[in-house]
Amino acid sequence: MKKQLLMMTATAGLLFTTFQGNASAHESTYQVRAGDSLWKVSQANNLSINQLIEWNQLSTTEIYPGQTLSLLAPHSHDQVSEDTYTVQSGDILWGIAKKFNLSIEKLKSLNGLTTDTIYPGQKLVVKNGQVQDAANSSSTYTVQNGDTLWIIATRHNLLISQLKTLNNLSSDTIYIGQVLKITSSSSSPAVSKIDALVAEAKKYIGVPYVWGGSTPAAFDCSGYLNYVYNNVGISIPRTVATIWDATKQVSTPKVGDIVFFNTSSGPSHAGIYLGSNQFIHSGSSTGVTISDMSLSYWKTRYLGARTAL
Repeated sequence: MKKQLLMMTATAGLLFTTFQGNASAHESTYQVRAGDSLWKVSQANNLSINQLIEWNQLSTTEIYPGQTLSLLAPHSHDQVSEDTYTVQSGDILWGIAKKFNLSIEKLKSLNGLTTDTIYPGQKLVVKNGQVQDAANSSSTYTVQNGDTLWIIATRHNLLISQLKTLNNLSSDTIYIGQVLKITSSSSSPAVSKIDALVAEAKKYIGVPYVWGGSTPAAFDCSGYLNYVYNNVGISIPRTVATIWDATKQVSTPKVGDIVFFNTSSGPSHAGIYLGSNQFIHSGSSTGVTISDMSLSYWKTRYLGARTAL
């Protein structure tokens, strides 16, 4: 009798476990409760944290009570349709262009992109047509968990200052659910970004040079470039050599381009071209200053110009 009871208990436990697993597998969404973490939600639903991040287009692992999470992968027809493609985590423009037999230039042209920056969830046109990136076709944007002004401005080809002006913001603070006004990328953003870049660069004239410096307290030459470009929504690498490799060569520098010099071995110093042979940079003996490229020291060490715009 005791043996039979044990067998019945074990069988009931197995059936209960099986039922729970099936119920979890068939749920399509989950509402976050107090005390939840992404890890706890992933474990309870037999998913990985990466799956939850990708399927819900999360930019961080932070979640909040009341948030609804999708527990199912997006349907394939949502990711790739006849005319559009939804950017997935890890995608780059080169990979998407290759997948659809397009050049990077053509893909950027179809979507009104002025940089190579893309983000998960972004819809890109991959065939000739009138529709552009859905993020740019709307006049407003609702702030999501993990958003910052920089992220939103970059997504919509805006400067942070433009976004703040449009929405009468006096600080960089935004909140989930806030509706922000945005504009399309059709009003020559490259020109406004150049103006903003030069204005941003000149803010820091006189800031001292310190090796490894990357804030307005002190800059080295690449830390200065990285900080200034990032502040106007243009992402570039941290070191002079990697900036050289990541940017596009131009035959003649224009305002806003980066000019490079060989001060030790290969590209080892750089600054932002201002026109008329002038460039602004963080020099080891001067700090942030404007110098003349026609002076013999710079002229003999000049390597060339590249653009990140």
